[in-house]
Amino acid sequence: MISAEKIPNNVNLSGNKRLQRALEHWQPKYIQWWRDMGPQGFQDYHQVYVRTAVSVDPEGWAHFEYVKLPEYRWGIFLADPVHDRRIGFGDFFGQPVWQEVPGEFRNQLRRLIVTQGDTEPASVEQQRLLGQRCPSLYDLRNLFQVNVEEGRHLWAMVYLLHSYFGRDGRDEAEELLERQSGNRDKPRILQAFNEPIDNWLDFFMFTMFTDRDGKSQLMSLSESSLDPLSRTTRFMLTEEAHHMFVGETGVARILERTCQLMKEAGFSGDVRKLGGIDLPTIQKHLNQWFSLSLDLHGGEVSSNAASYFANGLKGRAKEETFGDHLITNSHYSIEFFENGKAATKDVLMRHAMNEILRDWYVGDCAAGIERWNRVLEQHGMSDRLTLPDRKFNRNIGMYSGFHFDPHGAPVSNNDWERRRLEWLPSVADSEYLLSIMATPIYEPGKFANYIAPPRRGINQQSIDFEYVRTEA
Repeated sequence: MISAEKIPNNVNLSGNKRLQRALEHWQPKYIQWWRDMGPQGFQDYHQVYVRTAVSVDPEGWAHFEYVKLPEYRWGIFLADPVHDRRIGFGDFFGQPVWQEVPGEFRNQLRRLIVTQGDTEPASVEQQRLLGQRCPSLYDLRNLFQVNVEEGRHLWAMVYLLHSYFGRDGRDEAEELLERQSGNRDKPRILQAFNEPIDNWLDFFMFTMFTDRDGKSQLMSLSESSLDPLSRTTRFMLTEEAHHMFVGETGVARILERTCQLMKEAGFSGDVRKLGGIDLPTIQKHLNQWFSLSLDLHGGEVSSNAASYFANGLKGRAKEETFGDHLITNSHYSIEFFENGKAATKDVLMRHAMNEILRDWYVGDCAAGIERWNRVLEQHGMSDRLTLPDRKFNRNIGMYSGFHFDPHGAPVSNNDWERRRLEWLPSVADSEYLLSIMATPIYEPGKFANYIAPPRRGINQQSIDFEYVRTEA
């Protein structure tokens, strides 16, 4: 069970007074960051019906209650240890996992933890104004649930930095609160986390695609030979599932309402005239967030990824499902783009670890798109949403610096500039979305015109439950 200390935890924090003091010193800085950069306008006078971790048992791990956001019980929760756990891949395969950081891998592990940790507060910063444009109290509550759990995931990474990396780790923890999403001088490390999210279609696409990248990265880190990192990310995955649920069902509900409005218009009028979100706009936002999230996996051929695998720091998602855990001589086919033409080449599989993880990610995204398309099918629509080719709109890896259409065909710089806004959101698209989201919906059971209600409420509550309430 989780302790009821000043910092809730299941790591016996009170048994390490030096670490406890260090984290209690960091805690008020975190709360100040939350007040400054967290949800704006909802800090002190609103109570939110959120779930809070009270256990790391897969069943019954969360408790639901009303809390003020700054009073949410963030803490440090590691999944239960696995008895006699062994390293599952790489050059140390079969040896006991590590409980401390080996000196020779200190910098690599710190880099992995900092990069993961940097994404967590970034998304809170990106979404800080969305509450003022929410389509319902149900959606407002889901936004805040995502936000507080991203904050807790930051705590998870800060605990590792403080516990295992000494002064360097403490300095890195301070830096995690000093960088800011979109800040020109001190931006977040990864570009997708510097993109603005000022409308709810972007938010749903972010939680569908970018949080799904988060899932794939956490799955690979959960294989790590550093057992505290593995246990930390295993519990984070328990919380991450809800974030993707919010994104996938949010877009599905927009599609549902779009289909209803199209029928009202007799399939001839512009859905925007009825205040809905048209399918081309949904597709363009899909294209943007999928391609941004593909970049988060890194370059297709990577010596860093090879080193992480060899040293047992970061494995493949679901490593136990693979037959060969050493892959010292195995190869992987990658489509290169050279001299204006595609050419398939074999590379050492260890150097293709980013691409292998991207394969899992693309497959998982494709399954989600199929579920969205079933909404269109159920309404008798012939239109379908599609994932763009993985070469489209890339800024990281071998395809950056070139232009491709959503089908993967190369296009010239001139054609890209001429047609880019056919494929990606325009200023006019953003202005339209903001216009239909200008008036927030704060009445229980009411929903904005552009989105359908969910099929069911949260934690067996009704759809018209008061998920966020204002203190009298």
